[in-house]
Amino acid sequence: MSPLLRHQAIPVSDPQAGLRLTEIFYSLQGEALTSGLPTIFVRLTGCPLRCVYCDTTYSFSGGKRHSIEDIMTQIAQYPCMRVCVTGGEPLAQPNAIVLMQRLLDAGYEISLETAGALSVQRVPTPVSKVMDIKTPSSGEAEKNLWSNLNYLTQHDQLKLVIMNREDYEWAKAKLYEYQLHQKVATVWFSPMFNIDQVSTETGDVPILARQLAEWILEDALPVRFQLQLHKIIWADAKGK
Repeated sequence: MSPLLRHQAIPVSDPQAGLRLTEIFYSLQGEALTSGLPTIFVRLTGCPLRCVYCDTTYSFSGGKRHSIEDIMTQIAQYPCMRVCVTGGEPLAQPNAIVLMQRLLDAGYEISLETAGALSVQRVPTPVSKVMDIKTPSSGEAEKNLWSNLNYLTQHDQLKLVIMNREDYEWAKAKLYEYQLHQKVATVWFSPMFNIDQVSTETGDVPILARQLAEWILEDALPVRFQLQLHKIIWADAKGK
């Protein structure tokens, strides 16, 4: 069966159960099309993936369960109408759909950061989905749910984290195999780096970032290069 035709069972939400929450914080968005804009981040707890480069492993477990009403009240305390629902993996909790719809009904602009391994079918259309496609070096490429491409629109975005040349060649092949740049507003190629790899004396980013930029230019790919601004500004600080 074609991977685009595979579908995943969609869990049923129970609004009364609320959501397990790691943190809510107010910061600048560090990536994607709203990069640099003030944003309220709702980080939900739990993730079925274990990508080798994950920088939010603290959200894999723990957290505290909150009602949808309590989360809405906390969000309303910030001077902003832009919310990013992230994780962990937000879609691992069915009530994330309920929360996003409540936020839309209240007039918020919503983005969803999702790893692409769980179905996005029930995500409300006005939500801008920023969905990962896992490259081989992530260790989780086999978890890509390719049927999710059926539910993406020009309101959405795709992100591929590149760790080496092999990842780049794989990503380039998938870009054209699935015509990813025609399915969404933007396809992002993002080099993997840790903030301690950035030179404090010169401000130089790791060589991979420069290499990736050069590869994109050489192949004239219809993608956008991306560095995570929050890593550059706040390093690995939580709540930023």
